[in-house]
Parts: sequence; C-alpha cells; structure tokens
Amino acid sequence: MKRFVNCVFSLVGTAVILAFPAWAQTKVVNGPPGNFGIQSSRAAPRPPQGFDQHIVAGKLKLSLADAIRLALANNTDVQIDLTQIDTAENALGFARAPFDPSLNATLNAQRASSPSSTQLAGAPVAKSLNQTYLLGFGQRFETGTTIEASVSANRLSTNSTFSTINPSVAGNFGVSFSQPLLRGRGLLPNRGPIVIAQRNLEESRETFRQQVSTIILSVISQYWNVVQARESLVVQQKSLDEAQQSYDHDKESLEKGALPPLDIYRSESQVASRRVSEIQAEYAVKQAEDGFRRVIGADLDPNLRALDLDLTEQAEPVGELISMDIPTALEKALAARPEMEVQRLQLSNDDLSVEIAKNELQPNLLLTGSYQSNGLNSSNNGPFLEALGQTFGFGFPSYSFGLTLNFPIKNHSAEATLGDAEVSKRRGLYVQRQLQQQITLDVTTSVHQLEESKLSLQAAKISLDLAQKNLQAEQRKYELGSETLFVVLQTQTELAQAEQTLVQADIDYQLAVAGLDFATGTLLDHFGVQIAK
Repeated sequence: MKRFVNCVFSLVGTAVILAFPAWAQTKVVNGPPGNFGIQSSRAAPRPPQGFDQHIVAGKLKLSLADAIRLALANNTDVQIDLTQIDTAENALGFARAPFDPSLNATLNAQRASSPSSTQLAGAPVAKSLNQTYLLGFGQRFETGTTIEASVSANRLSTNSTFSTINPSVAGNFGVSFSQPLLRGRGLLPNRGPIVIAQRNLEESRETFRQQVSTIILSVISQYWNVVQARESLVVQQKSLDEAQQSYDHDKESLEKGALPPLDIYRSESQVASRRVSEIQAEYAVKQAEDGFRRVIGADLDPNLRALDLDLTEQAEPVGELISMDIPTALEKALAARPEMEVQRLQLSNDDLSVEIAKNELQPNLLLTGSYQSNGLNSSNNGPFLEALGQTFGFGFPSYSFGLTLNFPIKNHSAEATLGDAEVSKRRGLYVQRQLQQQITLDVTTSVHQLEESKLSLQAAKISLDLAQKNLQAEQRKYELGSETLFVVLQTQTELAQAEQTLVQADIDYQLAVAGLDFATGTLLDHFGVQIAK
C-alpha cells in the first residue's frame, strides 16, 4: 500500500512539473548591456518609455542611435510584429499536446434496494451499496507508444445472507500499451509536427528580425528627412535674406534716383517668391517631424508631441567614404538576410512533411498488450489494505497480446496529402530561387546607389564652390555697374539650388549607407541590435 501511495504522488508530481512551463513562461527579446533591446509584454500597451532622459532645455535631443533605441522600445509596429512569435510559441504547445500525460481519478457510489421475488436473493428486500475508486494515468510517447495504467478498488456491501464476505473489496491493477508497427511508428511521424512547429517558431523570429530591420531603416530615413528639411529651410532663409538685401539696395537706389522705377519690381518679386519657398520649407519641416515622432512613439503622449526636436547628427559625412564591391556585398547578404534563413527552414519543413505523408500511406499494424492483477479481501479487518495488498502481490494475474491490421485498398486522402507536400516542396525551391534573384537585385542596386551618392556628393561640393565664386563675381560686377540686377538674382537662385543639391547629396549618401546595410542583412549588427531567443 505504501508503494502504491508513493507511486500516486510521483505521478501527480510529474504532471505538475510538465504543466508548469505552460503558464510560467515569459519571453524577453533584448541585446547585451549597452546595446538596444526589445521586451515582449503580454499585458496591455504601456505608455512611451525612455524619453525623459533625452529632454534637454525643453527640447527632445536625439542622436540617430537614441532614435533607434526609442523606436525599438515604443514603436507600435514592433509590438504588433512581436505577437507572431507568441503565436508560434502557442502553436508549438499545440504540437506537443498529444504527448501530454494525463492523470484521472474517479469516485462513484451507488445505493440500490429492490423487493425480492425469490429466497435466493438472501433477503425480502435486497439492499446494496457499491463504491468504486479509480486512479488512472495515461501517456503517449514520441515513438507512437501509448501506455495506460490504473489502480481501482470496488467495495460492495449487501444485506444478502448468501454473501460470504460482506463488505467485499475487489482490487485491480492494470497496465496496457499499444504500439504502431508500420503507420505512425517511430519519431518521424510523431515528433515531426513538433519539429515543424519549432522551425515555424524560428521562422517567426527570423521574420521578426527582418521586420525590425525594416523599422530601423524607416527610423533612419525619417531622421534624415527631418535633418534634410531643416537644412533646406536654412537654405531658403538664406536665399530670402539675400533677396531682401538686394531689394533694400534697389529701394535705396530708387530713392536716390539711381534706379528706374520699373526695375524695383524685379527684386520685390524675388522677395515674395522666396518667401513662398520659405513658408513651404517651414511646413515641410513640420511634416517631417510629425512622421519622425510617430516612428519613435513620441506621438503617443501629448506632452512629448509638443516638444521641439533637437537632432544632433550632421548630414555631412565624416571620415573616409564607405566602399563595397558587389560580390562581397552579395556574399554577406546571402549569409545574413533573414529571408534566406526563413526559406531554408521552410524547405526543411517541406522535406519533413513529405516523409510524414509517405508514412501515412503505409498499412496500420498495431501491437497491443495488457496486464492485470486482481485481489479480494477475505475478512472485514482492513478490507481495502488487504484487497490492494493481494492485488500488488500479483498472485492473480491476467495478460493479453494482440495484433490488428488495417490495410486500406485505396487511400485517396493520404495520396492527396503527399501530393500537396511535394508541390509545396517544389514551389519552395522556386521561391528560394526567386528570393536569391531579389536579393541579388537589392544588393546591386544598393551598391550602385552608394557609388552614385559618393560621386554626386563630390560633384555637389564642386558645384557649390563654383556657384559661390560666381555670385561673388556677379555682385562685384553689379556694384561696378557692368552687370544687371537680373543676373545677380539669377545667380543667387543658382547658389541656393547648389546648396540644396549638396544637402540632398549628403542625405542621399547617409541613406545609401543604411540601404546597403539593409540589403546585406547587417543593419541590426551595425547598430548593435540583438534579438534573443
């Protein structure tokens, strides 16, 4: 009896341990100390985090690294994309569910009374109390084996005079198993769905990694959009100041009679035109800032949304410009792009699905067996202990073995399943080739854009230098009276255009560098972002 009780507690403990991870598990996705991190939360959306330390003199002061950190912590798209990992983890739980152990207990009592029509009943009114106690355990294993064990006791008391043992307690201990020998045998068909779910979980992580990379690229783009808009505004303001100075000069000349009255309208028109450009540039800044606030999550709090932005990065590249050849970039991309790992995992799942489907075409041959031991009390002195003691003395055993064969003459369902698995594998191979083509195009385009941005940057610097010298020369001629106001104003416009071109070239180079990192799959590494499992 003591051994029996210990066995019961052992089974209960096992069941609790196996069940514990299902509700205690949490997941954190982050990087090493000092790097960026993402934390998954199953709770309701939390308010924006991490902005307080960046508020300086009433402004939100941010470097590009700060912006990325805040986006990873607060961007709504990050949290939405992160839920796919939770879903994949739940799917893995479903795949493991068939192998969950089960522990069940039954207590049943039935009291009955009935009038007797014969003396063989042992009493004029036959009365009985039947009590059944059962404790059972079941487990299916990844080999396909199913085992069930149970311990039961049945207590019967009656008023019949013919009952020699009253009450009587019958004990029973039984173990049974079944083992597929063809279809469903071994780890392949049984553990296969778990392996597929595990790979799907890895796929979701790699897909999330790609989505995070896309979001970081968006943060970089929005950051530089704000910088470009502000630099463009500075150029427009400078151009307006120059036009205003020309107008003031012409107005003074007109008052002194040194300028025909109709010539004043040209400089006045330029002031009005450039004022329009300045207003447009001001609102372009506001629009770019609003887009940037959204991507870092600053739009979620009205107080943060009201703060002016102080972006500290300079658009002009510092140090030697980056260079990379196409073969090197392509090698990096094929090794690091998350999409390639996702497709590799998918092809592995397709291979496994084909093998599982082939197993389903086999006949179903099942080996079964059972063993039982019985016991019965012989006195009323501790009837339960006596009955169970006799049961676990194994003095009254019974056992059986059997084979069951189910041989389908035609199995259209299994054949169709195999056909679908093979089609999926064939399609996956073409998808992989298509992905390699797309990555090759992404890489070559990014390398070409980087080279174009470097050449454009050099040309823009030369163009600006010449435009500045040309304006100085034309202003000098105008002061000496050998050049018209029209040429000076036109030269001012050309200088503003050259300054705008240089600003655009600086931004294009920064975006081209980020685009190359994205195309080669190294953008997360560049900013120290790690996604832990």
